[in-house]
Amino acid sequence: MNQPWRDAVRPIRADEWPQVKELRLAALQDPAAPIAFLETYEQAAAEPDSFWQDRAGRASGTRVRQFVAEGPGGVWGGTVSVLVEEAGSDDVFGVPVRQRQAHVVGVFVRPEHRGSGVIDALFEAAVEWATSVAQATRVRLYVHEDNVRAEAFYRRFGFVRSGVTAPMKDDPAKTEVEMVLAHPEAPPSP
Repeated sequence: MNQPWRDAVRPIRADEWPQVKELRLAALQDPAAPIAFLETYEQAAAEPDSFWQDRAGRASGTRVRQFVAEGPGGVWGGTVSVLVEEAGSDDVFGVPVRQRQAHVVGVFVRPEHRGSGVIDALFEAAVEWATSVAQATRVRLYVHEDNVRAEAFYRRFGFVRSGVTAPMKDDPAKTEVEMVLAHPEAPPSP
């Protein structure tokens, strides 16, 4: 991994909502966006500033944490968010959660930073926070069955398919595949 990115990853601050908005809109314009995200560019772009302020405020808390890789000149090269799911609650698909777990969402790296170690650094920070600070005993994510590039990275990082799938919200003929980190206490060194 490119060492500079390791030191460039940090949690967002609530007052950084304009940057949160800009990066999310960039992610939603990526060619993989239709199979990677549950909203469209048009939906997100139509949201008022208050939406983005609230989003950034929630994403800098104890139940949700958004990380960014901040590059030279303050440009955010990528992002990942972690949602803490409590035992006894239902997940985004309505399935009961059996143990305190972390759900990784909102993964995006700008095209010009792909292959530079940004994603590795983001996932290291996200898993570290999920297991040590949030005390999650399980780390998981969902990946669209056709998102081969993303799944390849998740496998390299140590995620494995759990056998659980869920239908896509807008296309029930397609599925989201749950992947879990095989050993969340020790993320692999890329």
